[in-house]
Amino acid sequence: MTTDATASAPADAPDSDTAPDSALDSTLEHPVPPPAAEITTPPARRAAAAGWMLVAGVVLAAFNFRTAVTSVGAILAELRTGLGMSETVAGLLTTLPVLAFAGLGAFAPRLARRFGPRLLLTGALVAMSAGLVARAYAPNTALFLLFSLFALAAGAIGNVAVPVIVKRYFPASIGVMTTLYSTTLAVGTAVAAAATAPLEHLSGDWRFALAAWALPAAIAIVPWLLWRPVPAAPGATAARHLHGAHRSRLAWMMLLLFGAQSAIAYILMGWTTTILAADGMSAAAAGSMLGVLTMVQIPVSVVVPILTVRWGPRPTFLALSACYPPAIAGLWLAGGGALTWLWMALFGIATSVFPLILTLFGLRARTPAGTSALSSFAQSGGYLLAGSGPLAVGWVYGLTASWTVPFTLLSVLAVLLFFTGLYVTRERYVEDELAQAKPGQ
Repeated sequence: MTTDATASAPADAPDSDTAPDSALDSTLEHPVPPPAAEITTPPARRAAAAGWMLVAGVVLAAFNFRTAVTSVGAILAELRTGLGMSETVAGLLTTLPVLAFAGLGAFAPRLARRFGPRLLLTGALVAMSAGLVARAYAPNTALFLLFSLFALAAGAIGNVAVPVIVKRYFPASIGVMTTLYSTTLAVGTAVAAAATAPLEHLSGDWRFALAAWALPAAIAIVPWLLWRPVPAAPGATAARHLHGAHRSRLAWMMLLLFGAQSAIAYILMGWTTTILAADGMSAAAAGSMLGVLTMVQIPVSVVVPILTVRWGPRPTFLALSACYPPAIAGLWLAGGGALTWLWMALFGIATSVFPLILTLFGLRARTPAGTSALSSFAQSGGYLLAGSGPLAVGWVYGLTASWTVPFTLLSVLAVLLFFTGLYVTRERYVEDELAQAKPGQ
């Protein structure tokens, strides 16, 4: 079933306010190059080369979108000792990525319209590279937090910009491109979490271990510098930018879906080891169980976007969300037991609804402008909701010294995810809802 993918492909010309790089919309209809036999003219070869360069740019950029986050978590104890950071400030540091993703992500569509995707992501990756080095060698906590915002810029902007780029330049390959993007994102997240501590151990310097992640960010800049858009076709007309996503019920449901999914993921990342330790599991074993969740996500993320396009969003979503009830019940009632690996594997499958949501940003809009509006609105508000999850768990557990309320919160979030998912996986488009909405709503 591929109706969503084909219906969502933009039929008009590109947006006028997407900056000079939007010229590819009208000429590069198939960015992934056709068979060699069909590439017979210099323009065709240039279009093929531009397509492959854009693929490389998206993939390499995605690898870096979470390294600034997970590299800190891996050596947080050494970082706190080195900077004399209090527990309160350390809590702020763990919340900073969510705030950055919400705040900076809200400005991404406006920046993309002003500067174009090429300049936007190039600038974000440059800021990330510089920020990673600057924060690693910051002399005090205040500067560390400030430079961390620069380091998080690429991830915050990329969250919103990449789905728009995929929709605009790869309308017939949304599933494949989202697979590449989400899988590379998961790999980068896991590699930074796993490799930062060994880097610190080998070098004996936690600052070097953090600064080392500036190198892959710098490498990711290269394809964006080399990418040369094909000139616009004569007579191309412009489409108007989409405004007022808050008037769409679909946009609000996407916000709640994205927020519930992200809140569950952040709660699991932040509190799983503590929960398992309270159940009698050693710190090393608890850490390995969290690793099971991360490792399961990678292969599942490979197939979810493709299945979303081929089978349809609804069956894929139901299969993933069905893993939440046994995972929550198992961790709650039998955490620390022999089957803990199974509960974590089920969580890994269930939280892979994330790449499905990324795919839906393209499938639930008819135009790149619609994708931009939907992605920005849902992610900015969704990350604010997500950031409250781990904080609420910590606050409630501190008051009650019991895991009953935190697990109840997880269950409520799973129910919210399920019902909002049922709404957004039905074929509907944000442009249609906005067209029917009254201007004053």
